[in-house]
Amino acid sequence: MKISQMVMVPGLLSTADVYRPLIDALGKDVFVAETRLDDTIEAMARRLLDEAHGRFLLCGHSMGGYVALELLRLAPERVAGLALIATSARADAPEQTAVRLRLIDMARRRGIEEAAKLLEPKLFGPRGGGEALRRLNLEMAREIGTDVFARQQEAIIARRDQQEVLAGIDVPTVVVAGTADAIIPPQRSQEMAAAIPGADLVMLNEIGHMVPLEAPGETHAAVAGLQARVAAA
Repeated sequence: MKISQMVMVPGLLSTADVYRPLIDALGKDVFVAETRLDDTIEAMARRLLDEAHGRFLLCGHSMGGYVALELLRLAPERVAGLALIATSARADAPEQTAVRLRLIDMARRRGIEEAAKLLEPKLFGPRGGGEALRRLNLEMAREIGTDVFARQQEAIIARRDQQEVLAGIDVPTVVVAGTADAIIPPQRSQEMAAAIPGADLVMLNEIGHMVPLEAPGETHAAVAGLQARVAAA
């Protein structure tokens, strides 16, 4: 099966703009998955399978990583290479679910901007923030809106544990994380990389959760390295 494109899956409250530096660097043949219409991670993955073409390289950030792992469970033959960025293979923990439900309630009572501003201090690390990125984060939140935010959070809460999928991944894989990620502990990336045969692990010092925006050069290097491994396989 021919490798046709790079597929990128955005995370919670993110649009295609979260990948803009990477898309600009890659230049072409990039497809950004739709994650705003479905109420389960599985439905997002099935939509991606229907809309993407052929066999592809798959890149998932945060919630996008949950979608990527679900797609691998459903149709591993469609994936030629995998990049997992600031994400986890574990199911939602009770304390995480409680925070998500509070954020949904806040967004519905006070608006999506208030929820986004509450999340903001946890999104960026000491090296990767800046006013421009914070403005972009708020713009993406406005575009997503409260209803989609709630739907995405509920999908994340109900997602399945994918740890058993990891050992069966047999394509070139890179796992990327920031050491200052306050949303998903970087240890989750370390354990994923250890569980996936032959996976590369890239840890970015003082970078937070929004890796593609905070560290665009390092993210591109990791993805370019993955492309080279796939081409050589």
